[in-house]
Amino acid sequence: MDSVRKNKLAIVLFLFPAAALFIMIIIVPIIMSAYYSLQNWDGFSQGTFIGFDNYIELIQNKTVNFPKAFRNAGLLAVLSVFIQLPVALGLALLLARGIKGERFFVGVFFLPVLLSTVVIGHLWRRIYHLSYGIVNVGLRAIGLETFVRDWLGDPGIVLIAVFIPLLWQYVGYHMLLMYAGIKSISPELKEAAKIDGATDGQISRLIIIPLLKPILRICIIFAVTGSLKAFDIIHVLTGGGPLRASEVPSTLMVEMIFRRNRYGFGSSMAIAIIMLCFFFAVLIKTTIRTEVDSDG
Repeated sequence: MDSVRKNKLAIVLFLFPAAALFIMIIIVPIIMSAYYSLQNWDGFSQGTFIGFDNYIELIQNKTVNFPKAFRNAGLLAVLSVFIQLPVALGLALLLARGIKGERFFVGVFFLPVLLSTVVIGHLWRRIYHLSYGIVNVGLRAIGLETFVRDWLGDPGIVLIAVFIPLLWQYVGYHMLLMYAGIKSISPELKEAAKIDGATDGQISRLIIIPLLKPILRICIIFAVTGSLKAFDIIHVLTGGGPLRASEVPSTLMVEMIFRRNRYGFGSSMAIAIIMLCFFFAVLIKTTIRTEVDSDG
């Protein structure tokens, strides 16, 4: 009995630092944001309690247009799930076959994840530049001047232009998760399937991908929630413009808090982002069931 008590005490002592940091860095700020979201507060003077008026304005204010920012983030989430993740899966399946230079290519594809997002944003601003950007220079060089665009200044295409750097940066992250999952699958299953005459495509479709479902579900959750809270690349590339065409909830929240001094209204946006991320994470987890869930 004493040993059990000592083990419990040791567990508590080891968990306490991490739990304390989590509460101070995550839980307390969320609670404070929820409190401020119920106030009309400019960040300096005494706040006034206004209940849920900030949340009502969040939906009804046509000038701020939070629903449009959410739709932009939703489009980024759709592009991430249906373009970024299939590309990452294809790369993971290809590399996991044991091609020559496998580890080198894994490191190359993962390298953008290690770079500062602000640096990547400035890099892609140069790539998209109207005059000397490599995209427009390349189009002019091959005689396709009609396709030359101000990629970050055209409201019709700016969201796609913003998505490409996001794809380039995070495809390696998802690829690495899937690659590790594929490598953890027993080679005996693949060998047995080959003996039965299955092709590489059939092995991938009927064996690897079904067994990879838990990893795929995590990647989908990361892709969707990451799109809903995307900020830094968009802020550096466009700042939410032009004409709010690339505005997302996070850039709108920063504008309300730091440029307009509407801390209460901005805090309601922060809580909305948290709740949306939580909702979609739970929705994806309950929609995509795995064998582990069934056993549980």
